[in-house]
Parts: sequence; C-alpha cells; structure tokens
Amino acid sequence: MNTLLHADGIHVSFKKENQKSLFGRERQQVLRGISLSLREGECLGIIGESGSGKSTLGRVLAGLLRPERGTVRIDGLDLYARRSAREASTLHHSLSVVFQDYTSSANPRFRVEHIIGESLRALERGTGRRMDRRARTCELLEQVGLPAAFISRYPHELSGGQLQRVCIARALAIRPRILLLDEAISSLDASTQVQIMDLLIGLRRDLGLSYLFITHDLTSITYLCDRVVFINDGTIVEQVDDIRRIAMIRNDYARKLLESVMGIGVEHGSGTARTGQERYAAIA
Repeated sequence: MNTLLHADGIHVSFKKENQKSLFGRERQQVLRGISLSLREGECLGIIGESGSGKSTLGRVLAGLLRPERGTVRIDGLDLYARRSAREASTLHHSLSVVFQDYTSSANPRFRVEHIIGESLRALERGTGRRMDRRARTCELLEQVGLPAAFISRYPHELSGGQLQRVCIARALAIRPRILLLDEAISSLDASTQVQIMDLLIGLRRDLGLSYLFITHDLTSITYLCDRVVFINDGTIVEQVDDIRRIAMIRNDYARKLLESVMGIGVEHGSGTARTGQERYAAIA
C-alpha cells in the first residue's frame, strides 16, 4: 500500500505556567521526535493514557498545531509549507477531524442542515464549484445511517450516537481521504460504540478512506485498526504492524495497558489477546 501520510521527527513543547528560570519560562516537552506513517486504505491506531501526547500529535497531524521541529507530509506535500491559498485548501481538505465532544463541536442553535452545510460551503470556496447543498446534506446523512428527515433537527433533538453520526457526516462533506478520529467514540455507551465502529468500517470500505484513530481504549483499537502505535511521555514506545499479533508486544508500558484491558499475561511476548470483536460480541 502507498504511504498517504508521513510524520517525521515531530517535536512539540509548551511553556510551563508559573515556572520561570533565569532564561525565561521553562518549557515542557510534549512530543519528542515522533515518526509514523499512514498507508492508503488502512486504520492506524494511536493509543496512550491521559497526558501521553496523543491528542497533541493529532492536532499536529491535522494541521492545527505547527511543530517546533519535524514535518508532516500528505501525498509527499509538506502540510506546513508556505503555498498558494488554493493549494493549501486542497491539501487541508485531504484530512478531516471528528472530535470526542460532539456536543460542543455542533452549535446547539443550528439545525443539522447548517451544521453539515458549513463544511460544504468551505468545500465550495476551496474548489470554486457550486453544489446543491441540501441534496448533498441528505446524501451524507444517508451515508452515516440517518434519515434525510433529520436535516431539520437541532442537536438537542438527537441522541449522542445520532449527533456523532452528524459530526461524521460533516467530516465527510469535504470528501477527505483521511479521517482523524480523536477519542471519537469515548463518550458513547458500549452498544453505541459498536454501532459507530461498524459504520466506520463500512465507510472505510465503501469510500476508500484511511483512518487515524486516537484513543485510550485498547479494545476499540483491536476492533477497528490494522496497526497500532503506543505513545508514552511524548514518544512511541511500541509499534504493532499486525493487530492480530498484539499479544506479542515487548514494551513494559504497552504490556501493562494490554494486561489491564485484555486480562491476559504477556510477559514473554506470547499468548493470544482477546480481540475487540470478541469482547464486544455480547454487546452488539
């Protein structure tokens, strides 16, 4: 498979609040030389505990936070290089983001038509081509398993799972090649998580999408992903290139995560982890 996105040597630090030295405010290293690749058509899991740096990495990969050092390339083009407005728009439309907090990412005063329409208007500006936004919104709703009649609803009239489907539809509106899912199912109940992951599996197959799936939940990683990288203290400490071999991990931090979630011993890099499909089977 071709490499669609490649990050190389990503470094990010932030100023520490209320901590100054003779040389100014001290800085905390958040990402320390992270390198990873996303192949065309795959789902790459990025997992770590709170404070590991995984969400900061997501912001860098999405073009929302310029790294101090390192590069992010999509189809070989540097995401942070200076380029024309039209070129920048095309590049940034290659990737779209679905966040964890669907309640705050959807304006409660807007109907679904307006929420999704914002992305469609951005696509029109980027491509210079007009479209029937209402018809396209109905098409997107159907793609995420919602009836077209939902176009007139407000966020408070939707369940959590329905609202996250609207957010996924909005992300798809710009016709991205990559979806970055930052804890996108973490706030949902277990049965709804399964439904959303099954939706994502179908969209990936039907639309040829690639996913960056950021989470703290290893069970969902094994359900959805092809490969996974473990992040701790701003560095990649373990990479699994075949999710079926996740029980073979060696790093202490990654092994502890696996044992706590899967309930198996992997001290010697052996054994078979219970997959996400198996763990969710009783729920779905």
